[in-house]
Amino acid sequence: MRTGEVTTDPSRAVAAASIAEWDHETDVAVIGFGAAGACAALEAARAGAAVTLYEASSGSGGASAMSGGEIYLGGSGGTPAQRAAGFEDRTEDLEAYLMMAGGAHADAAKVSLYARESLAHYDWLVAQGVPYKGTYIAERCIEPETDDTLIWSGSEEAWPFSEKAKPAPRGHVLQYMGWGGGRLLVDTLEARAREAGVDVHVDARARALIADADGAVVGVIVREDGREKAVRVRRGVVLATGGFCMNGEMVRRHAPAALRCDSPIGTIDDGAGILMGQSVGGQAIHMDQFFTTCPWYPPGSLVKGIFVNQAGQRFINEDCYHGRVSRAIVEQPGTKVWLLVDNAIFARPMELARIDLVAVGESWEEVEAELGFAAGTLATTVAQYNAHAAKGVDPVWHKAAKWLKPLDEGPFAALEFNLETSYFSFFTLGGLETLPTGEVLDRRGEAIPGLYAAGRVTCGLPRWGAGYSSGMSLADCTFFGRMAGRAVAARGADEALAAE
Repeated sequence: MRTGEVTTDPSRAVAAASIAEWDHETDVAVIGFGAAGACAALEAARAGAAVTLYEASSGSGGASAMSGGEIYLGGSGGTPAQRAAGFEDRTEDLEAYLMMAGGAHADAAKVSLYARESLAHYDWLVAQGVPYKGTYIAERCIEPETDDTLIWSGSEEAWPFSEKAKPAPRGHVLQYMGWGGGRLLVDTLEARAREAGVDVHVDARARALIADADGAVVGVIVREDGREKAVRVRRGVVLATGGFCMNGEMVRRHAPAALRCDSPIGTIDDGAGILMGQSVGGQAIHMDQFFTTCPWYPPGSLVKGIFVNQAGQRFINEDCYHGRVSRAIVEQPGTKVWLLVDNAIFARPMELARIDLVAVGESWEEVEAELGFAAGTLATTVAQYNAHAAKGVDPVWHKAAKWLKPLDEGPFAALEFNLETSYFSFFTLGGLETLPTGEVLDRRGEAIPGLYAAGRVTCGLPRWGAGYSSGMSLADCTFFGRMAGRAVAARGADEALAAE
């Protein structure tokens, strides 16, 4: 690459006029080889585009491969696994749930499209060779340790979600023994992408976008083989680089509350793709939002306990999804909350969570004193809860009746969740604003020619930490990765037809 003055700061685009010689030319450049990048590259190649994929690490994977492989699927009457388990999942219910899960600023266009096409997306995944056993697990879990398929992976049965959308389990996990099926998902998608002719370059880090005088993205600077190369694209660039949870400076600037969590989930996830998108005018939205969890169940019996903060007050209905509960924990004052249980439901959480048993007593007054609460505070909260639970109601937080049990069988105990010592993993949810086609939007809401994005580099279906459900990220990146791949390939094809 011979250039004039070129910068390789991701936050500054390179002028096309400064490129004296292009090192490589392709129809589509996909940046990142997680599930989003693999799906974008695969669909673009199948649409007839020449696709080159650049991955900064030494192989495919990203955060997708670190996941459990759960994909949030349903609607149109239900997937085969849902129907076999006796659940009829209407598209309207899936859409209503996703809109609530997206929060006050849910993307209605993306939600509606995904709800309508979710079952077809399941069929597409199966056609690529993604394996599903089709069996259902009713018990509350994070992800199966067996090779079963269908689980409750969100707050579908919990208030307030259950009031507006008929509950159905929608977490679909690959047929894989143990945790970590995301690796199998990415391997399967990688195989299809390579079969489709995608030219894969690993150890090749995208450094900056290249834009022409009109602001259209026409290429990308890639560092590969020890030097920087200028790659010209005829159709466009698809960013699939992940979020920014591994970039401490960006987290401090945009999502400082996430700093209360100790374990970012990602590989590179340094926000470079977001910065590159912004360098050509892309708008980043909801950058303060993040998912977090301390995996406090299984066992499911703990859901019958109650959480209290340092004022001795409940702050959530405990039958919500573990991530929604954990997000509420992070928002409490101080660094500690406690899960109160009695002998009938007591069990040790998994060791990974680093949740300590810190108080035991023959009465709630003894537990209260051992924790250092003012006399009457904690005991009053429990007494009030028990009185209502005995009647099968929770007028304060609306926990579902099947999880209500008076905490009246001693001895009694408190499990401590400590933001300084317990395991709170997190990843970011904010990113570039895009159309359902993957086109990146600027501050005026107009698409930037030649620039597309998918996955956590965007703000997609999951965009509110308190509404996240397991499987939404992989649903978002696989489905909208496909949409971006199709759209970028069509852009070039439409222009070619117009020129003929």
